[in-house]
Amino acid sequence: MIRSVCAVCRWVYVLVLLGAGASPFASDVAIRGAGATFPFPIYAKWAAQYKQETGVDVSYAPVGSGAGVDQIERGMVDFGASDVPMTTAELQRIGVIQFPAVIGGVVPVVNVSGIRSGRLRLTGQVLGDIYLGTIRKWNDRAIVELNPGLSLPATNITVVHRSDASGTTFLWTEFLSRSNPQWKSGVGTAKALTWPVGVPDVGNEGVASSVQRTRDSVGYVEYAYAKAHNLSFASVRNRDGRFVTPGRAAFEAAALSARWQSVGDLDQLLIDQAGAESWPITAASFILLRIHPNETARTVEVLKFFDWALRRGKQTAADLDYVPMPDSAVGLIGRVWSEQPRAVSGGVVWPVGVSPRP
Repeated sequence: MIRSVCAVCRWVYVLVLLGAGASPFASDVAIRGAGATFPFPIYAKWAAQYKQETGVDVSYAPVGSGAGVDQIERGMVDFGASDVPMTTAELQRIGVIQFPAVIGGVVPVVNVSGIRSGRLRLTGQVLGDIYLGTIRKWNDRAIVELNPGLSLPATNITVVHRSDASGTTFLWTEFLSRSNPQWKSGVGTAKALTWPVGVPDVGNEGVASSVQRTRDSVGYVEYAYAKAHNLSFASVRNRDGRFVTPGRAAFEAAALSARWQSVGDLDQLLIDQAGAESWPITAASFILLRIHPNETARTVEVLKFFDWALRRGKQTAADLDYVPMPDSAVGLIGRVWSEQPRAVSGGVVWPVGVSPRP
């Protein structure tokens, strides 16, 4: 991984030589980011460690993917974050580049008396029917058939969902659309949508808290939030027909099953990857960075921060049950950073022909 990111170091070095960079470890530089709640735990931890090592202050506001895109487009932050990869046309319209920074998993969480993590088995078809409101009770026949021997109460299911424009919602509804034809045709995939049933809340934190305090409820959150709130999560049947328990090993299996051979692969969704151990709702979270930034020093500091995170933040990510980007993907990220068209705007020069290989 270090070899593949060396080009990034050269990228920053070229900017410095051209008069575009800030001095290393500049404690007076503060960079601001905002966006997806999905990666907030790891971004917050990386930021704290980075400041301790370098003195550079990195702040990140978990306001949701939709707000993150809006804020980077309006120039309110130095970087945005979204769990939904933008199309080439969208990137060009806003004037940003994107790259994945970390991988995690969206998991269904439940608050049902006597049901421990991993004991309840669900499929995308059943989860779609629950969120459509066609399955209303925990002892519905479709759930019972998946869970022989498990005592399920004859209580109503309280569905919890996001109220904000959310990348986690996009990933969740993409999985439901791939698994449940009625969901696909009737509701579909989106960051924000009209929910057939349920109780709304804001952010991964809000959904986790709502499920935690509501008996007989179900929701969807990034795995770190399930652990932080000590919520029970369900096992879900994957593409290979296996019921898999969520966790870093299952997210990593999905990431390693994916193709990482070209820059275009960086934008792929990791939903429903093949592999017996793959978690079916695995996803990367993306960073958005303006090509024509207004403040050169902050732009350089953003790249230095994520260079540090990709190279030295791997263990921290693993400790929080995220998956660091695979080595092959990191090499492609270096190419995205180093092969931008030459442009001069606001004093920033994006170099041409900087090879991603050392």
